[in-house]
Amino acid sequence: MPLALLRRTVLAGCLLAAGPLAAESWPIPEWNSQPAAATPAIQALESYAFPARDDVARKGVRSDALLVIKDGEIVYERYAAPTTQQTPHLSWSISKSLFASVLGVAYGEGRFKLDDAVAKHYPPFAAHPDVKLGHLLNWASGLAWQEDYEYAPLKSSVVAMLYTRGRTDMAAFAAEHALDAIPGTRFRYSSGDSNVLGASLKSMVGEQAYANYPWTALFEPLGIESAVWERDASGTFVASSYAYMTARDLGRVGLLMQRDGRWGERQLLPQSWVAFNRTPFANYQPNPQKPGDAVPGGQWWLNAALEGTSKPWPDVPDSAFTALGHWGQALYVLPAQKLVVVRYADDRDGSYSHNEMLKRVLAAFGEQP
Repeated sequence: MPLALLRRTVLAGCLLAAGPLAAESWPIPEWNSQPAAATPAIQALESYAFPARDDVARKGVRSDALLVIKDGEIVYERYAAPTTQQTPHLSWSISKSLFASVLGVAYGEGRFKLDDAVAKHYPPFAAHPDVKLGHLLNWASGLAWQEDYEYAPLKSSVVAMLYTRGRTDMAAFAAEHALDAIPGTRFRYSSGDSNVLGASLKSMVGEQAYANYPWTALFEPLGIESAVWERDASGTFVASSYAYMTARDLGRVGLLMQRDGRWGERQLLPQSWVAFNRTPFANYQPNPQKPGDAVPGGQWWLNAALEGTSKPWPDVPDSAFTALGHWGQALYVLPAQKLVVVRYADDRDGSYSHNEMLKRVLAAFGEQP
């Protein structure tokens, strides 16, 4: 084959291979914003997300930000004062899913395996040799942990960890808890499990690299510039609770997950890691008293229909998954509809419904296949 023809053939092959990537929209460096024209469906969405309310009584739904991304482009964006497009908002337990993505980079670098004993990477956990990193990621450590919030502060493990006797070294505080179940056999939501993961990363990457690892591993490759992540007095990232970023920057993480861990032409997170995040914990038993509770995966939440049960959010595709935080924070990912939704909020009375919000988002922006 003549050299010129060979070059043309190779070039044509490269263009064909790059075609799907070239057709995608990425926020590199900034989001492409194509706000949708007002429709009755969008008005119905706004009436739910941003109703008139009494902020003194803190009753009803209160959204601070709502961002909808369709196929990599912003199609809807609204904020409520004092939150703006430039505000790094406290994400609360969305931090757990963000840290899972940080760990996903470390996993792809071969720094740990899911069946590693936690104590291999975090020696203060030596009293619990049978607890694996995968158990922590499924909130299934077996620790006798009480995840109660402001309405039950006296018996709450998480309140003590974040605010009182455990706050100087949160992972060590969690490690001091006894087991009351065989590791891997029971789901119990635990911010302590997540903070032990935060401490485990330190030995995986080394003390020096650890201080900047969320940025070098995840935030900088995604173009995230607003992120703030608090650490406790021991220098450990509070992986359970204290990451802040703008709605647009959180949307970048959502787009990464919607596209199976790929950012542009780079596979930033292994596809197997994203699959693990989206796999229901095998021994999860739904609480019949809380039928709307999402199903736990690998530090993410799933709208999965388990055997003998219906999916938690009936009007939302069962492929949807989400990162959730206290008082209504949410990062929703709907892969089949190519939708990412970011919601920052301050809901205090339990009236907000994930199903209702996503039902209205789908009516406005996403046809179900």
